[in-house]
Amino acid sequence: MNRMVSVTILAALVLMAGPATATEHRHVPPVESRSTLAIGATLDESGRLWLARVEDRWLWVSSSADGGRHFSAPVVVSSVPEEIAANAENRPKIAVARDGTVLLSWSEVLPKKFTGNVRFSRSTDGGRSFSAPRTLNDDGRVTSHSFDALAIDGAGRVAVVWLDGRDRDAAREAGGTFVGSSLYFAQSADNGARFDANRRLAGHTCECCRTALVWTAEGPVALWRNLYGTNTRDFALANLDTGKQRRVTDDEWQIDACPHHGGGLAVDGRGIVHMVWFTQGRARQGLFYRRIEDGRASPPMSLGSAEAQAGHAAVAAAGGMVLIAWREFDGRGYVVQAIRSTDGGATWSSPQRLAESGGAADYPLPLTDGKRSMVVWNSAAEGVRILPLDPDAPK
Repeated sequence: MNRMVSVTILAALVLMAGPATATEHRHVPPVESRSTLAIGATLDESGRLWLARVEDRWLWVSSSADGGRHFSAPVVVSSVPEEIAANAENRPKIAVARDGTVLLSWSEVLPKKFTGNVRFSRSTDGGRSFSAPRTLNDDGRVTSHSFDALAIDGAGRVAVVWLDGRDRDAAREAGGTFVGSSLYFAQSADNGARFDANRRLAGHTCECCRTALVWTAEGPVALWRNLYGTNTRDFALANLDTGKQRRVTDDEWQIDACPHHGGGLAVDGRGIVHMVWFTQGRARQGLFYRRIEDGRASPPMSLGSAEAQAGHAAVAAAGGMVLIAWREFDGRGYVVQAIRSTDGGATWSSPQRLAESGGAADYPLPLTDGKRSMVVWNSAAEGVRILPLDPDAPK
């Protein structure tokens, strides 16, 4: 039976009267904490597990050196609370560079409906304190800036992409129309100390499906649900450095609404790109995986059970290891399923049922560093659980 580590972050905290400052952190949350379920997670190069989560308008970071058995006292990122998006499609993102710099991005929710800012902070002292958060979108508009994704090359380059409403608003102000949102990004060459001016990667994107971003040998590559023709919502890939864009799904999902169901992206040690997505298109329906090697895309591989509402998959890769996790509903509660490949996605293990929860639950987050494989899952009843995969699972 798989070992399952359960972590209740709040149990490690004590009540406090107010938040700590950005330079003098207290490792405790406000009174009567209202926890959100959507968390961010990553493994650094040493195998240390990092978590980012929101409690009562504060963003907290903690880490574990023993696979989630014990966590450090959480550290608050900002000295000022703000409304932070922390739902399944739009959660805080966390990454750790080779020199130990901890990087965070998230979406701030503004009072006006459907408006927000993309925010960024970093720690240069191993997560003991964080820089004052800064807004990355530089247009100065009160409009939609949200559904951010963060990627690093580990050696100093940082990229953040997000869905942006500035072009739609400008078109309307000029008496025109603009369908969907746009995809904008900002890049840094010094581990987030400074960012270049915003650049547009694409126009006419889906408005509220999560984006994904990975760093390849050719630079940062983004995945998003794009608008083709009349409300056909398939996925596109583009390189942020070159701007080269390609359509990577041909599902022909035509829907005059946002599915609120984005895709996942990862790159392995051989440079193979792995993607997962959901569709209800004319060509196919359900949850799927494909890999892209030397520009060639494999046929879609079906994931999970449509009857069990399989969806919201995520993928992680390192070395030759690829890990996919998704959530299903078995009629009684939510279930986490996962599969693993040790040969770059050529062959796969059978699905492993890792955990269940009878109440509200986040979508699972797979993590791997090429040696260890785990899934991080947060649920209302059980808290954060670190779910290792069974290395002896059958093919």
